[in-house]
Amino acid sequence: MKMLLYPTWDGAPKLMPGRPDRAWMDAFPSRHPYRCLPLNIANTLGWEFLSPAAFSIFWNGGPRAEDIRVEAEDGYPYLDSIIASHFTRGIVTFNTFHIVRTEPGWNLLISGPVNQPKDGIAPLTGVIETHWLPYTFTMNWQMTRPGVVRWEKDEPFCTIIPVPHGALETVEPEIRDLESDPELKTQFEMWRDTRAEFMARFNQQDAGALKQAWQRYYFRGKLPDETVIDDHRHKVRLAEPVDKRPKAYSTPAPAPLIGGYGYEG
Repeated sequence: MKMLLYPTWDGAPKLMPGRPDRAWMDAFPSRHPYRCLPLNIANTLGWEFLSPAAFSIFWNGGPRAEDIRVEAEDGYPYLDSIIASHFTRGIVTFNTFHIVRTEPGWNLLISGPVNQPKDGIAPLTGVIETHWLPYTFTMNWQMTRPGVVRWEKDEPFCTIIPVPHGALETVEPEIRDLESDPELKTQFEMWRDTRAEFMARFNQQDAGALKQAWQRYYFRGKLPDETVIDDHRHKVRLAEPVDKRPKAYSTPAPAPLIGGYGYEG
């Protein structure tokens, strides 16, 4: 599936594949959160727009747009074109300066960087029909309390993930008795029993269990009976954007980010 990106300004934020590392995961002894494969996969599941500057957002807790102030820390001259308060009430809007077009049958989910919480501010999530969208879109964050929030240069502020258009509407959730699937019940009981036995040994400081540290069934893509799952993924490698614009291509400097309650720039 082709995802086409059309920057509307030369200084548009860079887009890069999601990065696997997280500072809060690095801070744990032995970096053990990285043992959680679902976390690792999600960290890289999408492309990230990166901040072109280091800046701080100040909010005094008031409901007006003027109650939010944004200041660049490195002399960046276009910050008022990148960030503004469209919705007021502590909500901050980031301009991506990109038109994104996906193929028919695909939408774009936009949200904050995955598994990267930020103190004092929370990302808002949207889904956009980019198979027809002819204009730019923005990313919104909501301050959760009065105070200051800081972004580093090249720190991501938006993650985009293509999702099938209308696919969730075809899903029919059903709740069933585990007894109705004997094979699944057997695999679950094997996992439950081996995990209980392993944790008992681990809690008793058994040398073998301590060395093993965790069972790794999901990490290795194996069922409790050692059956290997062929299409199991240990990591996701996404393609970097390829710039196909003419070398002489250029656009004028942008105007300050202003406007009402839409997501378009």
